[in-house]
Amino acid sequence: MAKKRKARMNVQELAQEEKVVSFHPRDMKSFYAWDGDILVLNILGTPSAKKDSIGKPKGNELKISVTAAPVGGRATDYMVKWLAKEFDVSKSDIEVVFGRMNIHKQLRIKNPKKLIRVIEKMEK
Repeated sequence: MAKKRKARMNVQELAQEEKVVSFHPRDMKSFYAWDGDILVLNILGTPSAKKDSIGKPKGNELKISVTAAPVGGRATDYMVKWLAKEFDVSKSDIEVVFGRMNIHKQLRIKNPKKLIRVIEKMEK
């Protein structure tokens, strides 16, 4: 009987019952959130920039520019490699949740050893 009840519940009711946190960008109040020791980061990417840089938050996304061209997801791959150095983690510790071929992305960074300045300011 419990399975039938859960099947009739909507997503919000299931999330409340299971204590699930939504990391959908429209539900997040900031460009980042913590899921245990995993940093969830919403990104507004700019490929083919003059230099690699981390900009300011725009709404609930963080502007990040990379020099790589947006061909077949290579700009996202380059961004992951570059951010791995910035957060002092390996590339395999960064998962692209969605947006590999889009400027709007969400990344999950496992146990970042250091934080970028924008996040450090907000953590204080």
